Amino acid sequence: MVERRPPRILIARLTAIGDCVQTLPLLCALRDRFPRAFIAWAAEGASAEILKGHAALDRLIHLQRRWLKCPRLVWDIRRELRRMKFDMTFDPQGLTKSALLCALSGARKRIGFAGGDGRELSPWLNNCLISPKSVHVVDRTLELLNAFRMERPEAQFRLPQSAIAAASIGRIRNGLDWKRGFAIINSGAGWPSKIWPAERFAAAARHLRESHGLPTLVVWAGAVEKILAQTVVDQAAPHAALAPPTSLAELAALCRQARLFVSSDTGPLHLAAAIGTPCVGLFGPKPVSRNGAYGPQNINLQKVEICDRGHQRGRTDNAAMLAITVEDVCGACDTILARDRARRCA
Repeated sequence: MVERRPPRILIARLTAIGDCVQTLPLLCALRDRFPRAFIAWAAEGASAEILKGHAALDRLIHLQRRWLKCPRLVWDIRRELRRMKFDMTFDPQGLTKSALLCALSGARKRIGFAGGDGRELSPWLNNCLISPKSVHVVDRTLELLNAFRMERPEAQFRLPQSAIAAASIGRIRNGLDWKRGFAIINSGAGWPSKIWPAERFAAAARHLRESHGLPTLVVWAGAVEKILAQTVVDQAAPHAALAPPTSLAELAALCRQARLFVSSDTGPLHLAAAIGTPCVGLFGPKPVSRNGAYGPQNINLQKVEICDRGHQRGRTDNAAMLAITVEDVCGACDTILARDRARRCA
């Protein structure tokens, strides 16, 4: 009997660091289900960085941003995808551009979402549509495996560890001389409606040092976030320090050593949660039940859930974030650190 050729699979989750992180369980589940398969992932810009070196991935297809607006690039991408002879594609992003990429691949089976998760033209470009029933986006994405009548597996992220990044982070820690551990605060956010005030983050940093002896490292990405992070450090002095510029691999290495990560709904929050660092997530415009930091070790805070689509796109103020108090965040930190102490003493 001739052995069937292992399947060739493409995942199209193109953008957003946090969304790519939350799609990793789909990649891991596909590798477990098809251990001999060829699995590729197409991603744009910085989102591709978190996928480099992942053990479950055979090929990372790094696309230029705005590739869809350049006919020559579209043709080149189509030609490259066709050479890889994909049998099936997965479109967890559920947008026209991700579904179009799947169609360009020439794969006969193109798996995507029906209903509200299948947006724009994606339900017409994908030909195997799944209606998810779970609430959280990680679990909903795993339901794409229903195309194979698979039971939803336990979510696993298996983020790769970089020896180079770990060595770099070791030098940062040695410079700070924080031998008893540290917390991380990420004060920036991609949308104005996700910003929690710098003075409140500073108050949380002071609480962590005064109540738990835990200093705080404030991380950032880009000039705007650096200004916000420096404000947190200045107002929390001497209980916080500004992190140097870090790559995503270096941030992941930092998270592996931190005892706690505090952040609004951002890619770094979901990266920390995927690694297993206990997180306090602050949520305003997006529902925490669907988008919260994934895993039982985390506490996600949301006082007001706003359903207005304009707000969800980040076009209004941060009133929903302002409803979260310093006391809320400090209380969540206390709970997580108490759990950590109990685990260490057990």
